[in-house]
Amino acid sequence: MTMRSLHRAALAALLALIVPVLTGCTGQTRIAPLPPGEVRRPPATTVGALRRLVHDGAPGAASLITRDGRFWGSRFSTAGAADLRTGRPMDALDHFRAGGLTQTLVATVILQLVAERKLALHDTAAAHLPAGVPARWPATGKSDGGDLRKVTIRQLLAHTSGLFDYARDPRLSGRLYGTGFAAHRYDTHPPDRLLRIALAHRPVAAPGVRYAYADTDYLVLGLIIKGVTGRSYASEIHRRLIVPAGLDHTSFPGADPSLPRPHGRGYALIGGRRVDATFLDPSRAGAAGEMVTTLGDLNRFFSALLSGTFLAPRQMAQLRNDRGADRARGLGLYATRLPCGVTVRGHRGGINGSFVETAGTADGRHLVSYRVNADAPARPADGTAVLAAEFCPERRP
Repeated sequence: MTMRSLHRAALAALLALIVPVLTGCTGQTRIAPLPPGEVRRPPATTVGALRRLVHDGAPGAASLITRDGRFWGSRFSTAGAADLRTGRPMDALDHFRAGGLTQTLVATVILQLVAERKLALHDTAAAHLPAGVPARWPATGKSDGGDLRKVTIRQLLAHTSGLFDYARDPRLSGRLYGTGFAAHRYDTHPPDRLLRIALAHRPVAAPGVRYAYADTDYLVLGLIIKGVTGRSYASEIHRRLIVPAGLDHTSFPGADPSLPRPHGRGYALIGGRRVDATFLDPSRAGAAGEMVTTLGDLNRFFSALLSGTFLAPRQMAQLRNDRGADRARGLGLYATRLPCGVTVRGHRGGINGSFVETAGTADGRHLVSYRVNADAPARPADGTAVLAAEFCPERRP
């Protein structure tokens, strides 16, 4: 080995041993090891915003910034605690539940199937359901329940179907998020059973009239993927997205209540009390929100997605912005206009004890993923502040 090679190897070893740099009593920042000769390091722009999230009620908060597509130099920052009992801070490798952010991956697979001409956006949802799955709920003999024969795939993707959100059913909601959580956290919820609950309710709006978020929409899309391909949405996402993007820390646990190691704790607010919600049966969310992942995998996925790796230009334009009832939302992504006028695109998601958001530039080379181990930020503006701290140039240090 030459002297120059020895010097480079020594520098690489030194950089690999860099420990977290303390930036304040409630915040810290780490940078991933850099290749020899690489000296550029993105500044820790988000620490102050993460501290605000903790100040306003989140047990812990963390973010990962990737600039210029340089994943090896991504900057990880954290505030608060991943575990309130031990005080351990969040780690960049921690696994967590992604909640509704799962929907971007489901939408991507649906749009791939559109490009493959295996379905069309104007098709009705009923046309592609697996055998035995109901398109309407006739048990009561009423005609005012949900009807998937009247709802299109486009409307499901855009949350304009008008279908009732099964998670808002009074009895089920109490078990999923209310005082019944402790007794029912490990209950398994098959998707066809959740769909029957949704279809038994009167729709909140006529199909295509207005935006109305419903987990039911993506629950149905997950069933449609199975109806079209013969394989579960989790299998198709794994084959089409997770493997090609190298998302080694992303999984779809089905009914498994555990989390891969390492992981912190998740805390839900129930009846004014903070409850440990780390372990639960994620079938309650299914295709609308069961995914488990890491901040690093989210940045890698959205980098590949926004750069056009997974979708042809036409489908990519539909994913970003459908120009439908809500111009800020596309068929799987939404746009956020920050206070400085910069617009970023991404998605957010929440489930008991976990909330995450990823946003990036149009080309996917500049990304921020942040998370809290709570149901959601106490103040929505706090989440926007994390993005603004990085994407608004005048707010950078």
